[in-house]
Amino acid sequence: MLRLDHIAVSAGRLDEGVAWVEATLGVSLQGGGQHPLMATHNRLLGLGDVYLEVIAPDPTLPRPAHPRWFALDDFTGPPRLTNWIARCDDLEAALALSPPGSGRPLVLSRGDLRWRMAVPDDGHLPFDDAFPALIEWQGAAHPTERLASPVHLLCIEITHPACDRLTAALSGLLDDPRLRLRTGPAKAMRAVFATPQGERVLE
Repeated sequence: MLRLDHIAVSAGRLDEGVAWVEATLGVSLQGGGQHPLMATHNRLLGLGDVYLEVIAPDPTLPRPAHPRWFALDDFTGPPRLTNWIARCDDLEAALALSPPGSGRPLVLSRGDLRWRMAVPDDGHLPFDDAFPALIEWQGAAHPTERLASPVHLLCIEITHPACDRLTAALSGLLDDPRLRLRTGPAKAMRAVFATPQGERVLE
């Protein structure tokens, strides 16, 4: 069984992504750091039992020989919500039940956080990145434990032309009322949050 772990906002530059999220949600982001293996860096925001990540290429690190995760090598335009990440207890078992191209396990760490994540060889996840990235946390440490904030995720809406096939791929793997799948002409993502200023949306 998968569980919603976090959602990702991609940006060409981390400061642009952080500024956009902070202006939209009306709160400051917390924590984060570098991912040397992927030459990326991030900032985080707690959302209760899940969290939000703003991620971008890190210009202070050498570009990796392999594609970055979340298709960041192909990212253009303003910051936007691009991915969602699902947590599992057994990454290999979850991959065996996932569509082809969901990735291969990589071992990663940042500070005292340790995790394994399935990263596609070309950086792109199935269904135009509408299928979740899969993560298996190692040990007890998890970002939500240190990311208190007044913001909570109400729902995440994912639109895709092949919504029926995406729904079938997730059937039996994940059951979260906050996840809403819709049919539309192109892949799109939209997240709704409860904030001290009322409901706010990132898409």
